[in-house]
Amino acid sequence: MEPREHIGEQVQESAEFIRGKIKVAPKISIILGSGLGGLVENVTEKKVITYEDIPNFPVPLIPGHEGNLVVGKLEDNDVFVMQGRAHFYEGYTMLGVTLPVRVLSELGVKILIITNSAGSLKDDISAGDLMIIKDHINLFFNNPLIGLNDERFGPRFVNMAGAYDEKLREVARRVADKEGIDVKEGVYAGVSGPCYETLAEVKFLSLIGADAVGMSTVPEAIVAMHSGLKILGISCITNSVEKNESLSHDKVLVRAKKVWSSFELLIRGIVKNL
Repeated sequence: MEPREHIGEQVQESAEFIRGKIKVAPKISIILGSGLGGLVENVTEKKVITYEDIPNFPVPLIPGHEGNLVVGKLEDNDVFVMQGRAHFYEGYTMLGVTLPVRVLSELGVKILIITNSAGSLKDDISAGDLMIIKDHINLFFNNPLIGLNDERFGPRFVNMAGAYDEKLREVARRVADKEGIDVKEGVYAGVSGPCYETLAEVKFLSLIGADAVGMSTVPEAIVAMHSGLKILGISCITNSVEKNESLSHDKVLVRAKKVWSSFELLIRGIVKNL
């Protein structure tokens, strides 16, 4: 999966395998973060393809990421739903964790909704809130575009200003208002993990303008921009790192379930209005 000179071949191989399994060509895709995979229960006429069966696809190795590509209808729209993701901290390269986004683009996706579970860095964003991502800070100290550029995918230099599409964010805000969901909006800091942050790191993240922090999303957003996709990011806030709260991955999954009804309502409403 890793050698950049072969990434185009791997994307084509993965896309061809998926095309052979489906009869639709969705323009919308959703990546579901930790503990959020239950959204696929709302997908009808669905075809489930396990990541293990897709050539070159990275397979998640942690709980809360089922590892299925679900294809079907959500709110009368054809969709691809990634039920879980692989992470950089699992030992995959940046090329590996972002290959699914390349494949989705190759399959014709134009809109990518990226979701995650994240920790709050601000007093006014609490566990149980949903946060629309308005921008991100890349603290992976790595970038999936490093190396030779394949012009078939996108340009050498990518302008990341405005990465999180304002029109899609407005759709999310309108749905939230209509459904009575109190959503926040803020900057997401992406870090490599798998450690949770020290107190000094929490202070640093707050000082540089981050509102929430997590271990995903940023590499996917970079590759999505490189591929010309429109991006909407939604964070499910599962804890407050600012309050030095004791945390574990199990707690993250439990708290993701507590905000589940609002998350499900918001995502379904967004897809319905696309």
